[in-house]
Amino acid sequence: MYITYLVIALILLLILFNIFHVLREYERAVVFTLGRFWKVKGPGLIVIIPGIQQIVRVQLRTVVMDVPPQDVISRDNVSVQVSAVVYFRVINPERAVIQVEDYSAAVSQLAQTTLRSVLGQHELDDMLAERTKLNTDIQKILDEHTDAWGIKISMVEIKRIDINESMVRAIAQQAEAERERRAKVIYADGELQASKKLLEAAQVLSQQSQALQLRYLQTLTNIASDKTSTIVFPVPIELMSMFSKEQK
Repeated sequence: MYITYLVIALILLLILFNIFHVLREYERAVVFTLGRFWKVKGPGLIVIIPGIQQIVRVQLRTVVMDVPPQDVISRDNVSVQVSAVVYFRVINPERAVIQVEDYSAAVSQLAQTTLRSVLGQHELDDMLAERTKLNTDIQKILDEHTDAWGIKISMVEIKRIDINESMVRAIAQQAEAERERRAKVIYADGELQASKKLLEAAQVLSQQSQALQLRYLQTLTNIASDKTSTIVFPVPIELMSMFSKEQK
């Protein structure tokens, strides 16, 4: 007798357990009645008819998905390994359950193929210098394809771009050559500006012979300040004639 009551109590508890479901704030339940979609319910306490209705729980929180390293050949035929991270969330539980079998696996596969496709259209320098633009391009493409699944791609970030050692050395040599080129250009610009200023100074001094002679004397003064060596220099006749005129 007691066993019968115990069995009945267990059956009632099992039925109650299948009738009442509590959904958290970030959860929704996609309810099917006899296999047909009925509605999306939650959060809170929901009641389900056992044997007639079934539910599929869906989380609405943002999911952080790592995209495994992908072998990518850039447009300039450089082989690199690229890894990324994708942030997405479900915005339509009905489509996320009905339109795709496993939306997480679908997003992962789509992210991998899109990453290879987009990066393969760019050269290595673009991958390294324009990472923000590439992130935006990949995010837009993923968002367009996953919209039919009720998925919103919030953000895509390229984490690492790994290059083999031979390419790293080649890039370092290229960067060093670029720095040397810029240094030579800056030095040449400085020489050009200095030559222009010297030409202007020569033109000004040539207009007055006295100015040229004063400049000559100033140069001699600068040379004479160094007492460690003996300097022999010619004295222009024009300078001596100037002194002779002053004596007269």
